[in-house]
Amino acid sequence: MPFQTVLTQRLNLAHPIIQAPLAGGGDTPALAAAVSNAGGIGSVGAAYSTPQQIGEMSRAVREKTNKAFGINLFAPLQPPKPPENPAPALERLAPYYAELGLPAPTMPATALPSGAPFDDQFAACLESGASVFSFTFGMVPGDAIQAAKSRGMFVMGTATTVDEAVALERAGVDAIVLQGSEAGGHRGTFGGDFDTAMVGTMALVPQAADAVKVPVVASGGIMDGRGIAAALALGASAVQMGTAFLTCTEAGTSEVYRSKLLGAREHETRITRAFSGRPARGIINRFMTEIETPGAPPEAILPFPIQNSLTRPLRNAAAKAGNAEFLSLWAGQGVRMARSQSAAELIETLVAETEAAVRRLNALR
Repeated sequence: MPFQTVLTQRLNLAHPIIQAPLAGGGDTPALAAAVSNAGGIGSVGAAYSTPQQIGEMSRAVREKTNKAFGINLFAPLQPPKPPENPAPALERLAPYYAELGLPAPTMPATALPSGAPFDDQFAACLESGASVFSFTFGMVPGDAIQAAKSRGMFVMGTATTVDEAVALERAGVDAIVLQGSEAGGHRGTFGGDFDTAMVGTMALVPQAADAVKVPVVASGGIMDGRGIAAALALGASAVQMGTAFLTCTEAGTSEVYRSKLLGAREHETRITRAFSGRPARGIINRFMTEIETPGAPPEAILPFPIQNSLTRPLRNAAAKAGNAEFLSLWAGQGVRMARSQSAAELIETLVAETEAAVRRLNALR
């Protein structure tokens, strides 16, 4: 039973399933291509990539599929003001660096997530061959939206509230990804306070769908066909799933991270600023708990992306050592439903589960 929506028709998809961009290595070209080949649409998160790396990733995807795929960037952010006294943050991290055999931490040379300006990254995205350009953390310049559209790219922005969704529609996006509070990874909030933007997917999707005319995509806590059927019933034209794809065979997830995902439970995630300086949901571990212990000075965690750059050597060393206690184990609240299989198998399973869920609902009439 094909589930055709406005979005699947626009992007020529067999299934209303988007693999979320997973900036940081989880969304390999092999994963994105496998999802697209299976009838959904795969994505690559390019926010931490240089223009050269964006070109290389895009070519790798195109070598594996002739289907549509997406590419994602962080919206350009105002660089944070350098701390007058970075000592508290550096001193807070120093013992962990020493524990992993690293030299003492020092302040990063740049406050840009990838070291490259947004304009340079975006120019590479325009040449990527991607069919979808998506962004999160705010707004991109209006001329960027028009430039992407002039290349025939479908443009999507991320919202965590109805007001943010309305703002994105006014900016000219083609569709809006609605990120519920259950979602793993960084919060896309840009229009207000992070705490007040913690709206669940089930509440956010129908309210936003009523408020905008462009298609909306449900994201956050969706791990199986029941979630897909629910999202479609609430007014979504597709779902975007991240945690579900992190345990696929083609994902770039480290073995220790994959093991934590497959063993975690729904109550074992929480929002943290410890790793990046920006609120993100991940599996609770020692680093998260100790850095954000009650009474810790707020200046011990620097703003994004400075904190992210400071903890990167720590996370890289921990990954090599197989030590999950110092990794940013991004995961959503549906993590208990994670399963280990190929992307094609997962898509096939999700479609069958969605069809079964719809049949159960039809039987109630």
